[in-house]
Amino acid sequence: SMTTVPNYLNHSTWECKYHVVFTPKYRKKVFYGMIRKELRDVFHRLTKQKESVIEEGHPMPDRVHMLISIPPKHSVAEILGFLKGRSSIW
Repeated sequence: SMTTVPNYLNHSTWECKYHVVFTPKYRKKVFYGMIRKELRDVFHRLTKQKESVIEEGHPMPDRVHMLISIPPKHSVAEILGFLKGRSSIW
């Protein structure tokens, strides 16, 4: 079982976790299967830049499931757009 520890931000505590699924477009699935293990480090590094944390990650043959803690000062769309853009550059 997962224990949850709240995060502190100024005078408040927060626990905002989101289950996200990244799926490459059909034509990129073969390529994705070859590099998905390397993407783990890329995703962890990128989320840290945005003060977020990947709590869990499960790579599948054609997608990756992640549980991400995102501080309330960042929107989910902002973090996912950042991850999508930067990981595709990589």
